[in-house]
Amino acid sequence: MRTRIGLGGGAVALALCAVPVAAQDAIESVDKPGAVVIARAAVTQPEPAPREIAVEIAAVPAATMVDQPPSGDIDPAEAAEPTESRLPGDAMNFGRRAKAVKWEIGAIFAIVTAKNLPTVIREPQPFRFVDEGFFGRNTEQAGVDKVAHAWNTYLFTDVLYRQIADKTGGGRGAALTAAALGLGLQTYTEVYDGIHRGSGFSMQDMLMNSMGAGFSVLRHTVPGLREKVDFRLMAVPTYKLIQFGGDKRFENQWFLLALKGAGFKGVRDTPLRFVELHVGYHAKNFALEDRLAGKPLERKPFVGIGLNVTELFLKDRRGSPAAVARGALEYLQPPYVAVHVD
Repeated sequence: MRTRIGLGGGAVALALCAVPVAAQDAIESVDKPGAVVIARAAVTQPEPAPREIAVEIAAVPAATMVDQPPSGDIDPAEAAEPTESRLPGDAMNFGRRAKAVKWEIGAIFAIVTAKNLPTVIREPQPFRFVDEGFFGRNTEQAGVDKVAHAWNTYLFTDVLYRQIADKTGGGRGAALTAAALGLGLQTYTEVYDGIHRGSGFSMQDMLMNSMGAGFSVLRHTVPGLREKVDFRLMAVPTYKLIQFGGDKRFENQWFLLALKGAGFKGVRDTPLRFVELHVGYHAKNFALEDRLAGKPLERKPFVGIGLNVTELFLKDRRGSPAAVARGALEYLQPPYVAVHVD
């Protein structure tokens, strides 16, 4: 007996020689995950040699067999055409994905409301739009607030994506759903700005919000990007430690993109996996009190090199605390473990 097997294009060709004559009319179907395998028998009868049977097997998507029973007229090339693989989250609609994270949406909504509603009640105004600019010298926070908007929306979107992916299987649809929900929640905070005295609804903020949500989608749909790049906030203490209110709080905030050596195949097995390259932005002396005191405004794009804390201390750790820490370090940069030049 001689057997030849060839693989290609999702199909299998199998030739069997010296098969008993009784197999001439045999047609077999074999169950495979997501497919039905059809075997067709073609009989050749050379003389005076024993009869031979050439059996050709083609993998046919199960969906194509619903209305068409197996027959000898099926084209093996068409039968071998593969079906598209989809993650469970891609097969769901927007409403079902959103319902899967209803409690998370409610929690974020409650936090945003609790933070903003008391301020608006104390200092209300009719809804209005404002033109805040981006990174100009005459902007209120020299652009740091704009990067903060992008990071906030990115964080909302990523948190929701992780939950949707955990409950539905993820996929491109899950990433887009999370982006729409995250952007919607951040827009809700912008509405409060629109009715808060001295503030207003800013289209510049909305553009940065959209960029943050879009970056989250890219990280979860471009293969390998999440392993290579993080968008992080680094809170650097000042003489008043960390401030949570007023323009001065933005002086504590450095925003950066971290390019991680551990995400690259040629590096992940070398000591360079512990190294990151940083590029980011921060500013200082933009608060009104600093301007009145004559302090020069400092807008500071920066670059630097840092240590990958996750790779150093948490990569092989098990348990919930280690998992939480790994997740947090995708969004938060510990200070004093990097050297930055602005």
